[in-house]
Amino acid sequence: MALNRRDILKAGAAAPLGGLPWRSAKAQAANTIKLGVPVDMSGMYRDVTGSTSVAAARQAVQDFGQRGFNVEVVFADHQNRPDVGVNIARQWFDRDGVDALVDVATSSVALAANDICREKNKVHINSSAATSDLTGARCSPNMVHWTYDTWMLANSVGGATVRAGGDSWFFITADYAFGHALERDTAGFVRAAGGRILGAVRTPFPGTSDFSSFLVQAQASRAKVIGLANAGTDTINCVKQAAEFGLNRRGVRLASLLLFITEVHSLSLNTAQGLIVTESFYWDLNDRTRALTQRMRPHIGNAGFASTHAGTYAGALHYLKAVADMGVAAAKADGAAAVARMKAMPTDDDAFGRGSIRADGRKIHPSFLFEVKKPEESRGPWDYYKLLQTTEADKAFRPLNEGNCNLVRS
Repeated sequence: MALNRRDILKAGAAAPLGGLPWRSAKAQAANTIKLGVPVDMSGMYRDVTGSTSVAAARQAVQDFGQRGFNVEVVFADHQNRPDVGVNIARQWFDRDGVDALVDVATSSVALAANDICREKNKVHINSSAATSDLTGARCSPNMVHWTYDTWMLANSVGGATVRAGGDSWFFITADYAFGHALERDTAGFVRAAGGRILGAVRTPFPGTSDFSSFLVQAQASRAKVIGLANAGTDTINCVKQAAEFGLNRRGVRLASLLLFITEVHSLSLNTAQGLIVTESFYWDLNDRTRALTQRMRPHIGNAGFASTHAGTYAGALHYLKAVADMGVAAAKADGAAAVARMKAMPTDDDAFGRGSIRADGRKIHPSFLFEVKKPEESRGPWDYYKLLQTTEADKAFRPLNEGNCNLVRS
């Protein structure tokens, strides 16, 4: 249909009213905090990050409630590739208005994303990456590292194993930033406790599924302990193949330096029983952890709720509290200021209880050494751990002055 002059004039007269939805959308965007969750949705870490991490971020938004501003959650699969993760982050920051990254699985992706968040002055709240370099030489005023790190794992598992007689080690290490950091930190604790490192082998990451030749090398070293500096399906395959070789019957002990409850589930208690695990969260630890897990169940079904998911929940919730405290406009304008406000505020959530965030970005809370139960000891689904010891918050993580973080004043 052709428009005549009267139609055009009517359209022109209506233009100011037609502009209201645009202004309303712009105002809504200005009053909206957007959380981006870049995780492994399809690869080897999908069970400890993936869709459950997205659900955990959404649960944090729900539990935060209505505080005068909107919150949106978006997610993407970074495929455990730093280049893909960086491209996702840039697009989110430059085009899509994302204010903060939460979870950010895989250490190599996390280190790359850390640089982008600092460059763009956005917020990085990491839960799933393990490398302690995030609060060490690669620390950033825009980053908080929640949940765990390689120093914490090495401190707990490495020291306990040497004290129990495992004084000679051979490492099977995933060949990327996480594996290198975990081997480095654990080897330091083994040596400090009087143990010896007899060797190590680096396994290609990702893509390794057959660990038989690496296990043969480890066995040939005559080490009492084979340290698995890997995670996800790599750890599952190592444990299964070691059991097939009968290494446990030959007096060789496996030390899984990073094992999540989802991986225990995949292994089954028959295979995983007796393994020593360090965690900072367990769903059945206390009334608050059980209540949080119960709230998550409608969103995740029978899937495991791991410490990494809990860290995503807790980190997102604390960030939103900081936004409410400082104001949406200020938080959106300055990611480093938002992180500074997070550090200034005490933390308190149903996953980790009360805690704090140090100057280097390290979130502080206790760590727990568990033993995987025997099948007959389990009372039901996901009842897999028995507590051996607790490392208090002030001892669980690397001392503040030992990380070489330039944010720490000597």
